[in-house]
Amino acid sequence: MPTHNYAQPRGTTVTIEIDSPALAENVVGDPSSRAVAVYLPEGYDRGNERFPIFVDLAGYSSSGLKRLGWTGFGESMPQRLDRLIASGAMGPVIGVFPDCFTALGGNQYINSSALGRWEDFLAEDLPARLEREFRVKPGRAGRALFGHSSGGYGALVHGMRRADVWGAVGCHAGDCNFDLVYRPDFPKLLTALGRHGGVEGYLKAFAASPKWGGGDHLPLMLLAMAATYDPDPSAFMGVRLPVDPHTCELDADAWARWLRWDPLRMVEAPEVQANLRRLHGLFIDAGSRDQFLAHFGARALVRRLSAHGVPHVYEEFPDDHSNTSYRLDVSLPFLWRALDGAKAE
Repeated sequence: MPTHNYAQPRGTTVTIEIDSPALAENVVGDPSSRAVAVYLPEGYDRGNERFPIFVDLAGYSSSGLKRLGWTGFGESMPQRLDRLIASGAMGPVIGVFPDCFTALGGNQYINSSALGRWEDFLAEDLPARLEREFRVKPGRAGRALFGHSSGGYGALVHGMRRADVWGAVGCHAGDCNFDLVYRPDFPKLLTALGRHGGVEGYLKAFAASPKWGGGDHLPLMLLAMAATYDPDPSAFMGVRLPVDPHTCELDADAWARWLRWDPLRMVEAPEVQANLRRLHGLFIDAGSRDQFLAHFGARALVRRLSAHGVPHVYEEFPDDHSNTSYRLDVSLPFLWRALDGAKAE
């Protein structure tokens, strides 16, 4: 049966606040000042050593702050880092857990005129603050970015676009092949919206509800995606749908704007391939029974990576999309080895 980690974290966790101009004046009214939890490895206060930063991007409906909490039959991220470091599987790192939650329930970690310029926050504001305040290994050779689901998507897209900032990337079950993972769910979205008269009615009803349930996850997630990939700042909460709200017929132009952010399409650009080749390490995995079909998108992506000569490691494992944090025991040591010995750039 799964084991439980009873040990108290040996590293120290502190929390900083970053007031980011990149996140100011977003359409959904979210705060631009964001909490970032920072794990400092055991012994950090006893020397002058510099450490790589490992930035954890949370999945949809979660936050980096949740990664610090007690977990039944499992472990928090500080406990996991302690264990991996103590076992020798990886060297000491500074773990970084930003709160990137939004009023629409999550984040894809790219710039959006509705949700805020999250790419700029992560690639510019966050590393600059960490380098001022902590003993971090400078430059991209000292930075790894990883995440699961939406967080995996964010890490992958940052690797595709911001290899000037990040040295190694880990993508666990990230969103890929939008025609497969999003498009089939638009009829379900419209059915949910129809019960409330449309996007505005649904979101106002959701905001007035005393709780959110499993039935809200899919429609809210798709609305968050719309406000991310193809935002309309003049629309309610920045949401513009890529389908006709009455017939569910696809708006080809709007869908094309979504597809610009599909890793399966993005990887065909020479500049994206060049960025990925700059990475010291690229790790991708997915469960072979992923209920959101992430394994099919991952398989198609890694086939294209291989065709374009982009170095990567892909692993598929016999599980689904949920509760797969144990896979970090594979990816985090890989990312650490990828950065270990890399020259500062």
